[in-house]
Amino acid sequence: MNSHRDQFPGLKNKFYFNYGGQGTMPQAAIDAIFLAHQQIQELGPFSNSMVPWIEQTTEKTKTALADLLRVTPDTITLTENVTVGCNIAMWGIDWQKGDHLLLTDCEHHAVVAIAQEISRRFGVEVTTCPILATCNQGDPPQIIAEHLRPQTRLVVVSHVLWNTGQVLELDTIAQLCNANGTRLLVDAAQSVGVLPLDLFSLGVDFYAFTGHKWLCGAAGLGGLYVRRELQETLRPTFVGWRSTPTDINGQPTGWHRDGRKYEIATSDYPLWQGLVSAIAVHEQWGNANQRHKQICTNSRYLWEQLQQIPQVKLLLTSPPRSGLVSFQIDSNDPLIHSHLVKKLESQRIYLRTIAHPNCVRACVHYFTLKSEIDTLVEAVKFFLRLSNK
Repeated sequence: MNSHRDQFPGLKNKFYFNYGGQGTMPQAAIDAIFLAHQQIQELGPFSNSMVPWIEQTTEKTKTALADLLRVTPDTITLTENVTVGCNIAMWGIDWQKGDHLLLTDCEHHAVVAIAQEISRRFGVEVTTCPILATCNQGDPPQIIAEHLRPQTRLVVVSHVLWNTGQVLELDTIAQLCNANGTRLLVDAAQSVGVLPLDLFSLGVDFYAFTGHKWLCGAAGLGGLYVRRELQETLRPTFVGWRSTPTDINGQPTGWHRDGRKYEIATSDYPLWQGLVSAIAVHEQWGNANQRHKQICTNSRYLWEQLQQIPQVKLLLTSPPRSGLVSFQIDSNDPLIHSHLVKKLESQRIYLRTIAHPNCVRACVHYFTLKSEIDTLVEAVKFFLRLSNK
């Protein structure tokens, strides 16, 4: 494990528990980005030689992501991040006044804001179902089923809840939506790079993800899976020269009949090389099932150690099935979580706070060391001893 970790220079001077925000890049990805920039300058940034280079880079990137998700490359759209992917899927529906859009109470505020603007513009009713309360008991698919209506055009859920680390039963939710004639958009910010995935088997319609979190790629590159059968009806949210083929006069002739339909224009292509390299580094250690098993081993260990601290309350009463471990501190100080995160960061231990529910979130990856977890736990204990004086 140590030799594998040596490929991540960002781990050498810190204890990093923020993969749910942004991952630490492997050196191979950093090198690939740098070499791609060099190659672009050598070829000429806007030369004829760049066309096949971009095409090859695009194919390689979409193939790597498609293999990860167990889909075909033509169903992948390259985006900047999860939020862009959610915008494409949510705005691409032909909304009519009186339609219904269903969210859970654990969705990121970016998704909530998109839904609010769709409601304002088109007269769509947006409601929220209570999933947070099911993090330890209850039936999330049943809750969603109870809130579906005949007018529900779209349901938006997260595969792994970004605040608690709970993993939702996506296949069951997809079946419920399909039976209701409802489309399902999945915010996959915390699942790609964590869970072994097979989107064909899960039966989801849209799956928005990013490369800069658990995949440890550079910020500014993500993707959206659109089920092939829906590519005809999902309208482009953004339009550019990548969206459409042209005739001999350079005029648009409709839409591409694959993921390019939702792409726009010039991108930072070297980032694509970096993400392919980052995925390859993960595959060097083990396959998706092996990596997920180690993530769960690490999160269980952290969960168990934190559980032994009397003043700490874990949001999940059983070990997470993801790399997210969220906890609260019993204190009269309403800013205790923020104080803890800031204090630990001064010691080069990186966590983050979550607003809803008010908590601290620590993220462990497959290459997180037990000794790092021990350091984090001891730092929390020391902080609490000082706070109680």
